[in-house]
Amino acid sequence: QVQLVESGGGLVQAGGSLRLSCAASGRTFSNYAMGWFRQAPGKEREFVAAISRNGGGTYYADSVKGRFTISRDNAKNTVFLQMSSLKPEDTAVYYCAARPVTVSTSGRYDYWGQGTQVTVSS
Repeated sequence: QVQLVESGGGLVQAGGSLRLSCAASGRTFSNYAMGWFRQAPGKEREFVAAISRNGGGTYYADSVKGRFTISRDNAKNTVFLQMSSLKPEDTAVYYCAARPVTVSTSGRYDYWGQGTQVTVSS
């Protein structure tokens, strides 16, 4: 089992920045690819960003490319999502997720956190 706990969400004005963190425990963190997803009210969950086990590969949804950066610190068992130039349409609950070995941009992750709310005001 892998336990994931997100933090760092909050209320921010459009154009602002937030940094989300996801702390992992339970298994060897570096064995897992990590992803960030989000779900807005009334919408399906969507892929935001993903990172390979060693951090050498990163992937982004077109809607966040150039504004968001995913990174990880395997020594601290933590994955981050730096969000800049935030827009009201970025408002959602953000979830981190883990899957063994291979990175994926689909929702096929084995472990999920409880989510953290990000609200961007206009």
